[in-house]
Amino acid sequence: MVKRSDGTESPILEEQESANSDKPKQIVKYGELVILGYNGFLPQGDKGRKRSKFVLYKRPNANGVRRSRHYVVRTPHSSQAILDANQHSISYTLSRNHAVIVEYTKDDDTDMFQIGRSSENAIDFVVMDTIPGDKTGENKVMQSTISRFACRILCDRNNSKVARIYAAGFDTSKNIFLGEKANKWQENGREIDGLTTNGVLIMHPKGTFCGGEAICGIWLETSVGGIVLSLRESRSAQQRGHVVDEETNVLQDGTMIDLCGATLLWRSSDGLAKSPSKRDLEKEIDKLNAGRPQCPVGLNTLVIPRRVTPNENQQQPYVYLNCGHVQGLHDWGTEDSGARKCPICLELGPVVKVIMGLEPAFYVDSGPPTFAFNPCGHMATERTVKYWANVAIPHGTNGFHAVCPFCASPLAGSPGYIRLIFQDNVD
Repeated sequence: MVKRSDGTESPILEEQESANSDKPKQIVKYGELVILGYNGFLPQGDKGRKRSKFVLYKRPNANGVRRSRHYVVRTPHSSQAILDANQHSISYTLSRNHAVIVEYTKDDDTDMFQIGRSSENAIDFVVMDTIPGDKTGENKVMQSTISRFACRILCDRNNSKVARIYAAGFDTSKNIFLGEKANKWQENGREIDGLTTNGVLIMHPKGTFCGGEAICGIWLETSVGGIVLSLRESRSAQQRGHVVDEETNVLQDGTMIDLCGATLLWRSSDGLAKSPSKRDLEKEIDKLNAGRPQCPVGLNTLVIPRRVTPNENQQQPYVYLNCGHVQGLHDWGTEDSGARKCPICLELGPVVKVIMGLEPAFYVDSGPPTFAFNPCGHMATERTVKYWANVAIPHGTNGFHAVCPFCASPLAGSPGYIRLIFQDNVD
């Protein structure tokens, strides 16, 4: 259990496998948030509220809030609601002497979980900027674009399948401030609402994420009040998108949440039950290794490791990214440009380590990992690599590109993956 600043306890920080063995059976699991770009763990290790995967459990006591009333004030920072440390409120500043305060009251039917860059106790899940590629833990982002109090998720205690996402989170004083320059509106009979500076984007998949034929949907933006809008022209543009009434802020299995610097995947409890477990993935590695794949040059047996190690060894498999042939570490066919000629088909191109994708939440089906992403070499099932190769992840102010979910490396070439060809079962 983790004590929060409001005195409630949060049983939410354990990883899936350890949590399932430690938690009593009556504990209700809403789902998991998994950060794209980490193959099961942070480079410095999962510690406290800073981890690659966050599990949301039903709290012992509800801590959710719901909108109660609003009113206009001239000096929002000195208003009673803002000064009251026990009162949740959102301040919408319209001008120097004009603000709308929206008060929130306790909601016994919801649990609230907050995500952001801040390490303050008000944040349940501390999320840092994701650096693409191999994670050494040495690189630092000097200027983060992730909000300190980025967003909040409210889970229905009476229906564990319903979780809603809202832009912005309450700070330690239980306040949210939207300044004078923030994008906000009050029109068409709607209650006052607004957007955060860089926005909270969501993308619901079309179809069943795991076990179905899911394809990526369209990216949308969710507001502080939870309505869904089309994207702005650029990430922090002043002109908001139009309201998309047919879409909802209710998370579904496979929904992605982009915080402008990190992208999270929501996996529902029901969806995870249909996904492969970490043990299932390890069994697939064992099956491949049981076939005793060989290097055609060194004639030695290759072994796919369960864990990535920095040390070079003769058993580590490598894949030629232009043809898919898997071999060991050797110097045959090395060109001055650094490219290598495959000794089997003589195709010239880059070579990279073959690394197993070990985060089960990213898989859309179960089966043998017969494909790998280009250029990083992370292995996964055919349907998994094809799904992610067609998902455009927000990048920068208005760009999008497909990435490997296990390391966040932008995919290279078309289609962005390669079928693996092992020289195995040769006895």
